Amino acid sequence: MLKKRIETFSRERKWGKYHTPKNLAMAMVKEAAEVVEIFQWLTPAQAARLTAAQRAHLSEELADTFVYLTKIADHFGIDLVEAALSKMDKNELKYPAALNQGRIRKSRSSASR
Repeated sequence: MLKKRIETFSRERKWGKYHTPKNLAMAMVKEAAEVVEIFQWLTPAQAARLTAAQRAHLSEELADTFVYLTKIADHFGIDLVEAALSKMDKNELKYPAALNQGRIRKSRSSASR
């Protein structure tokens, strides 16, 4: 449903020629930078408790980022949910919970070295 709506929106505006993977990736990074900008000068406490206006702004910037990510994935026929689940499987093997309890630095399993 979302992919179809995004595609219809783009097609109705004849934007397809601009939506190359390179351009979409660049646009996605720009939108992700706008997410970062929301938090840029906040203290950790402020960042954890955004105001309603900040949350609304964050919601819009995350949505923009997600739309571009969705278009890139769709271009290459990638199912994002399937890809994320597969990546989590790999991460669980690469960074076992027993070796990564409350650490900032990741400890890899001996199998992934």
